[in-house]
Amino acid sequence: MSDKRKRIVIKFGTGILTKSTGNTLNPAQLRRLTGEVADLVAAGHQCLVVSSGAVGAGLMLMGIEERPSDLPSIQACAAIGQSRLMRHYETLFQRHGLHVAQLLLSHQDIDSRTRYQNARNTLERLLRFRTVVPIINENDSVAVEELRFGDNDRLSAEVAILSDADLLIILTSVQGLLDEENRLISKVTDVEAVSHLARSETGALSRGGMVTKLQAAKMALQAGITSVIASGFEPGIMAAATEGKAAGTRFTGVE
Repeated sequence: MSDKRKRIVIKFGTGILTKSTGNTLNPAQLRRLTGEVADLVAAGHQCLVVSSGAVGAGLMLMGIEERPSDLPSIQACAAIGQSRLMRHYETLFQRHGLHVAQLLLSHQDIDSRTRYQNARNTLERLLRFRTVVPIINENDSVAVEELRFGDNDRLSAEVAILSDADLLIILTSVQGLLDEENRLISKVTDVEAVSHLARSETGALSRGGMVTKLQAAKMALQAGITSVIASGFEPGIMAAATEGKAAGTRFTGVE
């Protein structure tokens, strides 16, 4: 792989996968996002997608308007919605001649040396197939961490480290990290110095927030991986982030 070609982990948050009007997946968004990932693959990059949205998809299938508050119901919605979410990805990526592979991980998989190596080997083997896009999610039906806290933010950083990625792109519903004047901060080299700017509010279906995204960026940066937090509603943002152009907030080492 040449220097221009990268291994990229792209995280899709719940807020950019569901409609703002309710608990429904947004087909237009899914089409555009998968199309942009396909463009990156066509350009020679290796892409891994960490996707939220299973709980939202399950709520939609069951006709539930609001996210349940009890963990068993949330996990049941995730179990129902995960297969629907994967069917969407399979259908959409097939339009671009690509296949998908599902990996459901928990933090225990990351913490166990044997499971970690197994997951690493699986991802490496999948990425040898140039037409396969791994779709990774927290194993929500049995795990609790991401359902309660991070909306897969931490998991995306762990996957970036696990896969020796060159770049982590965290797509969310805001344009990036904003300063006290609500102006976009384009570059960060010290995450701790900007941690006070993080807003912890989350959406009705998402469980993230800028706090967990900054934590993910810090994890990746400590492993030498550049991260970008940017708006998943902005067309072309993935390509711009990959090419090092202006795109959201870039977290990188001192140059």
